[in-house]
Amino acid sequence: MTLTSPPAAPSRPAEADTPLDTPSEFHLDADEVAELEAAAHELAHSYGDPALPDFYDRAQLAEELLPARLRSFLTAYRRSGRSAACLLHGFPVDEARLGPTPEHWRKAIDGATARSQEMWLALCGLVLGDPFGWVTLQDGRIIQNILPIRGDETRQSGHGSETLLEFHTEDGFHPNRCDYLLLFGLRNPDRVPTIVASVRDVRLDDRDRTVLSEDRFHILPDTEHIRQLETHAPAHPALPRLRAMRDRPTPTAVLSGDRLNPYLRIDRPFMNVRTGDTEAEAALDRLMAELQRVQQDVAVGPGSLMIVDNYRAVHGRRAFTARYDGTDRWLKKLTVSRNLRQNLNGYALHHPRVIV
Repeated sequence: MTLTSPPAAPSRPAEADTPLDTPSEFHLDADEVAELEAAAHELAHSYGDPALPDFYDRAQLAEELLPARLRSFLTAYRRSGRSAACLLHGFPVDEARLGPTPEHWRKAIDGATARSQEMWLALCGLVLGDPFGWVTLQDGRIIQNILPIRGDETRQSGHGSETLLEFHTEDGFHPNRCDYLLLFGLRNPDRVPTIVASVRDVRLDDRDRTVLSEDRFHILPDTEHIRQLETHAPAHPALPRLRAMRDRPTPTAVLSGDRLNPYLRIDRPFMNVRTGDTEAEAALDRLMAELQRVQQDVAVGPGSLMIVDNYRAVHGRRAFTARYDGTDRWLKKLTVSRNLRQNLNGYALHHPRVIV
């Protein structure tokens, strides 16, 4: 689907015979847009750059600047967990002010043309919990950029394009992965779909649920975490820790929590099982097939925000052809924890909002 006005419902797989866990939706009205613009203006003069961790130390209760109806929707989403994803529409994006899609995330972090959108993204994240970033990604920025990079076309990352970005839990290798992933659309003229699938929609037999709930799986750090440090900061103290997670992974379960309404942790391109554990491998493959069966396409367009429950849903992206002419898809990304204190347990080197 394309998130224009009015947006259509996300497309569903033809073979589904029961209602899917479809994203809930919210639409801003004109008065609320005016409130958002006033909030961005006030915050820019008071607290600075929301991509930097100190912004969140200073911006106490800044989320109260959000329109009341929007705050209520986000609070209800956090408390109820009634859908594995939700969509918010109507945030203003000025195409002319935005300027061309940058050629690289390094150029994107030096620009401020999307500062208002970053402010709104930060405020929405604060309603859901505590925004945080990774020392291993985009120089530790809290708000990151998803855009195609020349030479990365076939990589399994937000900078790829020509290859399907396969279903994954965001940063699934890490014990302090986010609770919520927020994707804010700045530009998407080709309506490139984000794909999502809810674990609530999959059908598995009892044996597969048992196997997937056992510590028989390894999830390695995706290559982007290690590559960015190797390229830009090879002496960084976080790099040996990431390599250890890659070379000596801790066995983990794929499903956890309630047996029939579980949480999910998966990143198939970066997963393996113990040699000879064909039962675990087969159960994992059947789960992947189920996620593909119930997947839904959502084209996150300009001014729309998609929130993914990172414990209930997996996400990915369809392949597309990048033009590298300043018009390519460009999203802002934010990760949010419901309990940031967990990140202090040996994973924060310099600031609790920037972990490794």
